[in-house]
Amino acid sequence: MKQLLLTALMAFVCLLTKAADERELPLIQNVQAYESMSLNGEWNYIVDVQEEGYYDYRMNPTRWGFFQNAKPQRPEDLIEYDFDKSPTMRIPSDWNTQDEKLFFYEGTVWFKKSFQAVPTKDYRTLLYFGAVNYDCHVYVNTRHVGHHIGGFTAFNYDISDLLREGENTVIVKVDNKRHAEDVPTQIFDWWNYGGITRDVKLVKVAPVYMEDYSLQLQKADAKAKTREISFSARLNKAEAGHKVVVSIPELKLEQQLTTDAEGKVSATLKVSAKKLQLWSPGNPKLYQVQLSLDTSTYTDAIGFRTIETRGKQILLNGEPIFLKGISIHNEKPYGGGRANTADDARTLLSWAKELGCNFVRLAHYPHHEEMVREAEKMGILVWSEIPVYWTIAWTNPKTYENAQHQLRDMIARDHNRANVIIWSIANETPHSKERDTFLGNLAKYARTLDSTRLISMAMEVTGASNYVNRLNDNMNEFVDVVSFNQYIGWYRDVNDAPKMRWEIPYDKPVIISEFGGGARYGLHGAKNQRWTEEFQEDLYIENLAMIDKIEGLAGTTPWILKDFRSPRRVLPGVQDYYNRKGLVSDNGEKKKAFFVLKQWYENK
Repeated sequence: MKQLLLTALMAFVCLLTKAADERELPLIQNVQAYESMSLNGEWNYIVDVQEEGYYDYRMNPTRWGFFQNAKPQRPEDLIEYDFDKSPTMRIPSDWNTQDEKLFFYEGTVWFKKSFQAVPTKDYRTLLYFGAVNYDCHVYVNTRHVGHHIGGFTAFNYDISDLLREGENTVIVKVDNKRHAEDVPTQIFDWWNYGGITRDVKLVKVAPVYMEDYSLQLQKADAKAKTREISFSARLNKAEAGHKVVVSIPELKLEQQLTTDAEGKVSATLKVSAKKLQLWSPGNPKLYQVQLSLDTSTYTDAIGFRTIETRGKQILLNGEPIFLKGISIHNEKPYGGGRANTADDARTLLSWAKELGCNFVRLAHYPHHEEMVREAEKMGILVWSEIPVYWTIAWTNPKTYENAQHQLRDMIARDHNRANVIIWSIANETPHSKERDTFLGNLAKYARTLDSTRLISMAMEVTGASNYVNRLNDNMNEFVDVVSFNQYIGWYRDVNDAPKMRWEIPYDKPVIISEFGGGARYGLHGAKNQRWTEEFQEDLYIENLAMIDKIEGLAGTTPWILKDFRSPRRVLPGVQDYYNRKGLVSDNGEKKKAFFVLKQWYENK
């Protein structure tokens, strides 16, 4: 009998999970264009070290978990939690910097938010999360609506039929424990910030809405008098007969279309080449685009440019460009904590602009949407990456599925941003046949989603022999741009830099995706004294002279703009749980090496 009850319970849980999974919808494009209600603010939270709010004492899923938000109905009722009496935390945020007891914590925390709603049948409501790190279960009014894995991409659920007039509750179980089969894997060199780290909102949509759309400038001969902009859109339902209008008033372009049986439309908009201003770092022109579906209208600001390669050159709008870049972690400008606001983005990007950058590598995972959009406004090109980092479980199908979903969601959110020119599929991965299959499939999948951008990854140099470094990676056939990390002067003597010779046997552009070394701001000494600003300064001087000699060098993104938190960096008085390779300190102070790179970029 006990076994029958357990089997019935598991079947019940599976049924709920299946129903919940059907509520997750493809990510809505340009969520800012829709009427929404923010759920940001104070949320109650409960730290659940042994996950008693989800499992019973036999580690079976329980129907009586914290998601019930239960209250005693009689004096003798036993309920051993109470969200309303629990402390609150500001959302979006990470719990590590919001509660000092949770600084190192990895595990489960439950969050609860109450809100008022007046649902109607005239529209539907999507519950949208910008990101939750890492594994989360979402409940609305005690109903399980979804399970999401992956800490850096957005997702949304249709909760229309669950809302009731008056008070409603959202409860989220967040678990940031690390596992070998996850993406990223069990070890990584940044802080594992847990929590609801990006915006939460209720998005109001019509029963039929424009789920996704794309506007891309097609490549053309430099002498072409007319340019073509391809437009496509997909509704949330496969229904024919809906009227779609795309308009770019400044260019006097407008096209009326009708959806086919799959709920899709496509068209080519033609414009005079003289009238079209191309987006570039020197002229980050964005056009106001209006999109209408039946009686609903959406707006977006979109730039038009082309990106391609020719031999060892990267061409922006048909002209060679040198990518003067810097790598950035999605961490707040001052101190630690997950960056999640437009102000955070503007501060970090203003430092990059001061450095002379026209390009940033947003490592090692998709950053918050405001980071990409602010960079677009400021004329900064972007490399966007998924966290396939170090030693991934290459043969695990679930791991690949996870990576592919993160790649899909990264591209879905930002494929209309003109400044995003590179999708990166990995960083510093050890060579093997299994890894080549895994990454090769990711590269091919990315091209099916977006064929207009370049594919790259940060490789490792494995063919070193004395003073000759030869790049040899089977992934060269899958990428458009060959990128690799090297740390001469940090993991190898800086005096070797003038002697080094680089062999890159591929007729493709080359980006040095990482180089650098650590220094504590304000620590001074001889240039051979590690951790001093003078050591880092000399390292940059020698490395820049060395990479200047690399044939086909098309850009570089040194590691890294700002010191960032990492549990792997434990040296007291110097690191104190910060990776000190930043050119800017965790307090916003510029180190001497900052000005070395700035001068080098001024001469490029």
